[in-house]
Amino acid sequence: MNLCIPNRPREECGVFGIYNHPEASKLTYFGLYALQHRGQESAGIVVSDGSKVREHKAMGLVPDVFNEAILSNLPGHLAVGHVRYSTTGSSLLKNAQPFTVCHKGKTLALAHNGNLINARSIRSKLENEGSIFQSTMDSEVVLHLIAKSAHKGLEEAVIDAFSLLKGAYSIILLTEDKLIAIRDPHGFRPLCLGKLNDSYVLASETCALDLIEAHYMRDVEPGEIIIIDPNGLRSIKPFPEVRPSFCIFELIYFARPDSNIFGTNVYMTRKRMGELLAEEAQIQGDFVMPFPDSGNYAAVGVAQASGIPFEIGVIRNHYVGRTFIQPSQTMRDFGVKVKLNPVRCLLKNKRVIIVEDSIIRGTTSRTRVHTIRGAGAREVHMLVSCPPHRFPCYYGIDFSNLGELIASKFSVEEIRRYLGLDSLHYLSLEGLLKSVNGEQNRFCLACFDSNYPILLEEEFSKYCLEKEKT
Repeated sequence: MNLCIPNRPREECGVFGIYNHPEASKLTYFGLYALQHRGQESAGIVVSDGSKVREHKAMGLVPDVFNEAILSNLPGHLAVGHVRYSTTGSSLLKNAQPFTVCHKGKTLALAHNGNLINARSIRSKLENEGSIFQSTMDSEVVLHLIAKSAHKGLEEAVIDAFSLLKGAYSIILLTEDKLIAIRDPHGFRPLCLGKLNDSYVLASETCALDLIEAHYMRDVEPGEIIIIDPNGLRSIKPFPEVRPSFCIFELIYFARPDSNIFGTNVYMTRKRMGELLAEEAQIQGDFVMPFPDSGNYAAVGVAQASGIPFEIGVIRNHYVGRTFIQPSQTMRDFGVKVKLNPVRCLLKNKRVIIVEDSIIRGTTSRTRVHTIRGAGAREVHMLVSCPPHRFPCYYGIDFSNLGELIASKFSVEEIRRYLGLDSLHYLSLEGLLKSVNGEQNRFCLACFDSNYPILLEEEFSKYCLEKEKT
């Protein structure tokens, strides 16, 4: 588990797969381009022409990892792709996905979005039995488990493997002639199925389908395994049905606003969060503003519901690269300034209402408030379009360390003072649920209320011991 918690929450992965298209690698490239927001550390594509499997992956963004020449050397009609941000396993090339292995003359490539909470104990058991691991990823455990049951055939081996795994997973597997999609029974992470003429497409979000002009068919259902091969598409549901636990933070922050996930449109949901936030806060100010791009769509909702004008009080530099020459220490907060710059004449002597989608550590928000005050704002208020994050996430979002969550240690009033705000208002849990049509039973809210849908590995072991005693 990655213990370095960023100023902003980060999701670890985006996955894409396509079957029966002569330019599978190029379409996978564009699919990954659309999913770049889900991971910026590494990118990879594995492609098959029906008999031979080829791959290319590297550290960096999609357009840096691939070019026309590289894609032309990846011929084939089925492909799987992956963009990664690490929550389990270091940010190294050996941990880049898709992860590919050969076993008894067959190739298997895996692209995983999520986090397996019992991977550590399974890996330890496998290593004690002689398995040798090439990476530090939890995803590699999947391939070892499949290999152990390979004598039963691939489909049964997949069922055996995933019957042992606990946690969040939206996974695409590629063989020489098959694509297999698996979504965990709780459905934590999104995964959808589309069609492009005679080709099938799988993607983390519908925005990837839109870019390649594929038609959205449906979501891969929780607990479903989809097999796509020369015989067409088949669906099986081999696992016991459980209550869905869709990650609510996908709708708050991670998914692209033009995507539809969990049966709802992300843009409209975030706008609704802002509308309900305005009703709850009843704050007065001269204008409402987001920090691009966080909070943009909730800010639209706040402005429209309150009747307070919407303004862009800071301008984002869209051409900031991943690295830049570090300035001297006299240039304070350079990392923020190089990306966002305040419109001073707009902010001077104004009562500013900032809308954010979340506060994790609070360090970035504090710097931003300081910038707004430095530009001459008379009052600075903040509205947050979700409740306080008080508990870690163990299902694939990188705030797994309780000590790094500011709301786990401090009250709202203490956070307000730390950030230097005149007022601070979070959307209530009731308001958040209302924004998603009050469907509490469909979502994982553990980062807000600590009601974890799946027991953690340590807690699960204790639970099993207690069961044995009784």
